[in-house]
Amino acid sequence: MTILYPLFGMIALSCLVLILLYASRFYLIAKVVKSGGELHRAKHSDESRPSLPGFFRNVTDNYNHIFEQPTLFYAAVVYIYLMNHADPTHVGLAWGYVAARAIHSMVQITINHVPTRIVFFVVSGFCLASMIIREALAFV
Repeated sequence: MTILYPLFGMIALSCLVLILLYASRFYLIAKVVKSGGELHRAKHSDESRPSLPGFFRNVTDNYNHIFEQPTLFYAAVVYIYLMNHADPTHVGLAWGYVAARAIHSMVQITINHVPTRIVFFVVSGFCLASMIIREALAFV
């Protein structure tokens, strides 16, 4: 049992969202080029993001979200691993975090039902906070 497996699970999820982002962008770029549009108008994503169709906007938003809170997860997992504190509770919390983030991503990218997303965001936050609190208690 290693805590590095859920770490890789989160990396794999991030890669999947990256692939979806690229696929959505290639589609939109091809559409603009085919219609004779100018690509340089999309150089600032904050300007073009509001005009993206729903699915494409959801992928973009999720891509941004997958690089916010999860960075703290990566740091916590590496710390736990280096301190040799990767017990079954930490591993379970880490897998819980990854599962909750995966479901959050699926919901955001597909139906984007905010009340459902919030539940899984809170669950993932609880898992992450529990891991950090456990380490803080072990530290003192």
